[in-house]
Amino acid sequence: MKALRTPDSCFANLPDYDFEPHYLMVDDSEGGELRVHYLDEGPRDAEPVLLLHGEPSWCYLYRKMIPILIDAGHRVIAPDLPGFGRSDKPTVRTDHTYQRHVDWMQSVLDQLELTNITLFCQDWGGLIGLRLVAENPDRFARVAAGNTMLPTGDYDPGESFRNWQQFSQDTPKFRVGSIINSGTTTELSQAVIDAYNAPFPDESYKEGARQFPILVPITTDDPATEDNRAAWRTLSKWDKPFITLFSDSDPVTAGGDRIMQKLIPGTQNQAHTIIADGGHFLQEDQGENLAALLIKFIADNPTS
Repeated sequence: MKALRTPDSCFANLPDYDFEPHYLMVDDSEGGELRVHYLDEGPRDAEPVLLLHGEPSWCYLYRKMIPILIDAGHRVIAPDLPGFGRSDKPTVRTDHTYQRHVDWMQSVLDQLELTNITLFCQDWGGLIGLRLVAENPDRFARVAAGNTMLPTGDYDPGESFRNWQQFSQDTPKFRVGSIINSGTTTELSQAVIDAYNAPFPDESYKEGARQFPILVPITTDDPATEDNRAAWRTLSKWDKPFITLFSDSDPVTAGGDRIMQKLIPGTQNQAHTIIADGGHFLQEDQGENLAALLIKFIADNPTS
């Protein structure tokens, strides 16, 4: 598998991002390895909070939340998916499959030996993270889902998603920072937009970012449909704490929270919240509020 590695110099002096990089190697399923970057902040003996980003962001998205979670005594793990951030970036579009990304993140969990995990997942972080929960239910203590869903192709994804999918394939230049800016209710500074562009020195680094929108199962013959249905069968019996923390201004995932509240037993009696003045990337718009809600969710649902 051919992959690019963004030079470290691209990540120098990013605003509000002063975290130590960590790396591990995951099998690329063809006999080689990919390097995955992750943040590991806070006390190592604390129960881990796993923050999974989506498309086309990277762990920079969580920079506002991480210090707040650390100050509350939590250990925070925030990986970059392969193809994003400081992780290696496979350059052949078809090397990015839904199953491979699940497997790569499974390897991260295994190598870090994470247990009693609290997951927060957004966008593709949920498509991957909820699969991990279903396939490793004993490793997860709690789940918080924001602006995400686990699609099976059984339902129409809606016009907003179809428009995004079409745009992602047709646009001559995939302007990552501008795309993220368009998915927020606040106007990002040029320095923050540049930070989201940092992992991608040119278009050759963006094959994963372009591929992700067409990997979302929107038909029942999608390769991921049966695995996601199997995951739903497990989630439909999940009685550990599960909360939805969605925002009020995301046309792509609106309503997904109600579906999870209806189908997942662990959502009962939780303080589900629609966060005001938040776009699709609610971590940018309301990161501090989101972190506070996540801390309260953990405190309200102790493991012992």
